[in-house]
Amino acid sequence: MRIRRTSRLLVPAIAAVAALSLTACEEGTDARSAGGSTPAASSGTPLPARTGAESTGGTSGKPSSGGTAQSKDDKDPYAPENRVLCNGSNTKVTAKPVPRPLNHMLITVTNTGSKVCDLTYYPVLRFDEMQWVPQAAKDTRPQAVTTLAPGESGYAGVLLSAADGSGEGGTTAKKLTVGFQGRTPNSEGGASATPPLPAAGVYYDSSLTVTYWQRDMDDALDR
Repeated sequence: MRIRRTSRLLVPAIAAVAALSLTACEEGTDARSAGGSTPAASSGTPLPARTGAESTGGTSGKPSSGGTAQSKDDKDPYAPENRVLCNGSNTKVTAKPVPRPLNHMLITVTNTGSKVCDLTYYPVLRFDEMQWVPQAAKDTRPQAVTTLAPGESGYAGVLLSAADGSGEGGTTAKKLTVGFQGRTPNSEGGASATPPLPAAGVYYDSSLTVTYWQRDMDDALDR
């Protein structure tokens, strides 16, 4: 008799548990149906950024054409198409004798324009009314053109006279004209400059030579 009473008590309990399990399953199914795939997004995982043709604004705020960003040459001031030649119209030029090395002068060109400019080859110097052009020391030619951003400076060293007195035709100059070359050797590069010389003038002789344009002052004088 005790066994039968226990069985009768267990049957309702088992039925109640089964009903609760069924209700829980139905609620879980409803939650998944209502949320679709959004639970993954709500977990904090960022969605992938749009790129290429999917993007309408790019980084510039303008619609992109076929997913291609604005041409590099339109933005890069160092692109060849956007650079100009350095010359007397867009630079400040100074010419000053230096104590070391002996009998040397330093020419400094500073870009005062708004665009990147190129100092090509070497300066074309003319003291007073001299009829010959000083040659450049070939071993000073840099591997690349000296390019100046606005505000940057380039340099050239000038050997004025031989330290041992072996030079000929020595004279003192009161005026200096600095010419600039174009994209090809010995071509016209634009306006020249006439930087002032010391009041006493500058002595030079047949040893007069120049360096190619350099980015570093020490490279211009280390020869």
